[in-house]
Amino acid sequence: MSMMSDITKLKNSKTRLITAENVYGEKGKGGMAKLTTEPPEEIVRIGQHWDGPSHAARELGEKWKVRPCITLLSGQETTIMDIDGPGRITHIWITVNPAFYRDIILRMYWDHEEKPSVETPLGDFFLCGWKTPLNILSIPINVNPKGGLNSYFQMPFRKHAKITVESRNPGNVGGFFYAITYEIEDFVAEEEAYFHAKFSRKNPLPYMEDFVILDNVKGKGHYVGTQLSWQQNTQGWWGEGEVKMFIDGDTEYPTYCGTGTEDYFGGAWGFFGNFSAPFMGYQDLMTINENTRPTNSVGNRHSMYRFHILDPVRFEKDLKVTIQALGWRSEGRYLPLQDDLSSVAYWYQMEPHNPFEPIGSRDELEII
Repeated sequence: MSMMSDITKLKNSKTRLITAENVYGEKGKGGMAKLTTEPPEEIVRIGQHWDGPSHAARELGEKWKVRPCITLLSGQETTIMDIDGPGRITHIWITVNPAFYRDIILRMYWDHEEKPSVETPLGDFFLCGWKTPLNILSIPINVNPKGGLNSYFQMPFRKHAKITVESRNPGNVGGFFYAITYEIEDFVAEEEAYFHAKFSRKNPLPYMEDFVILDNVKGKGHYVGTQLSWQQNTQGWWGEGEVKMFIDGDTEYPTYCGTGTEDYFGGAWGFFGNFSAPFMGYQDLMTINENTRPTNSVGNRHSMYRFHILDPVRFEKDLKVTIQALGWRSEGRYLPLQDDLSSVAYWYQMEPHNPFEPIGSRDELEII
């Protein structure tokens, strides 16, 4: 990993920060929001809803946090980044009420593409798939009290970058805060690939079917991460299933096949403890926040992540990623499970990418 050695290298890049007060990240225009009832030209141009200035700034005015956040209108897609390249996103910070983590769909588009390269509920992207803010200490994604969502994935773009958030909540969502750090660059190297992330859910998983985390990836790239949210529908240990990655033409048998669910996510022997590490983590949501519910019980909800930052899974032509849901039944026999599974897959590849299948309706994604 070269991130600490690279910090010494001088570059010709220019740093910019996008917020609700500087929606295009323009030089020397941070904190310029004014106490006006009419929406500024740049707010109209980017298409964001204008609530008017913050009431708290009424006596101080310009330079004093006049527009720190935005309101997402029900059923609408709001653009929060719309920038020409070449450049790269280096950090994204977002916070909003966790009740809306599954109702807000995050999408990212590179170089004027029509179909997104990232499409996932907001909370799941940031490793909080159960509408509960978790403390996450990983390097690529960091979540801090109380619901500070951070991404440090490098996201280069050559011609254009666009990020949107769609609110599916029946009411308007206020208090959506965001800050996006990006660099303007002279060029993006030919060998640099584009960032992708895709959400999947099966509830319940059909009997004796593997859960598909990612499929239909065509082209050259490398797989860099898995987020998994898992709700038990049976009693007992649920994590015997193997993670399988079918690489470059694999059919019935994969090239990459692990030894068990907790093994893939960096634990062993059934976890029996929550942890968050730079590249791997696991939390049982029923045993944190002073919840004394027994582990591995019916209805328990688990959250796991693994980032392949130092060990990316390379593919030249195609990739498919699955996991088995496997527990135990009587007489020491395996039991294929029919649990509620959701995931986000993270990877880099050259464009164009195959379009994703539909993400599902609000009801299909709902957490109850």
